[in-house]
Amino acid sequence: MNKYTERLYNGIIKENPTMILLLGMCPTLAVSTRAMNGVGMGLSTTAVLILSNLVISLIRKLIPDQVRLPAYIVVVASLVTITELLIEAYLPSLYEALGIYIPLIVVNCIILGRAEAYASKNPPLLSIMDGIGMGLGFTIALTLAGLFRELLGSGTAFGITVLPASVEPIGIFIQPPGAFLIIAVFIAIMNAVGIKTRQRELVEEGCADPVSDNKEGGSAK
Repeated sequence: MNKYTERLYNGIIKENPTMILLLGMCPTLAVSTRAMNGVGMGLSTTAVLILSNLVISLIRKLIPDQVRLPAYIVVVASLVTITELLIEAYLPSLYEALGIYIPLIVVNCIILGRAEAYASKNPPLLSIMDGIGMGLGFTIALTLAGLFRELLGSGTAFGITVLPASVEPIGIFIQPPGAFLIIAVFIAIMNAVGIKTRQRELVEEGCADPVSDNKEGGSAK
């Protein structure tokens, strides 16, 4: 796996911002009541992620450290404003569904986190791939959460009735507690199949060190 495909894999699977890093939970809880809302919010965030990573990577050496974060916010806010205006003009129904959560992309910790942790330290192409990976991971998580919440809470999938009328929807799944339940199940599944982040690996290595030290000390005695 080369460094470019690794960025995609990390964003979608190993460092999925929602299911692994638990970032961007506000829009996850609020707009994932329907699968289409999840797709719209995810793709909007992905577009901002890609462009902000690119711009910040290009100007990273020109920004003084003292104003680094304010500069990032200005870049992200400009891109979010453009995205919001485009959605309002061409996708008015999606604009109404997402509402205030489109401008709130400005303070999405995924975008600022990738700007600070990756784009400010890496070349443009790698930063773009990082934005694509993280954005797709966020989009997939939102879409899956929205799909299951919509199916269980309303009996529909992407607005199409799936469950028969005799099956009573479970209303809690279209409420915020339903989002917590769905995300918890996703996290449990990813843990069960053994997907580990570097942070977890370091914790496990750290926990194993004292044991090995004790064994070495015992054998020396």
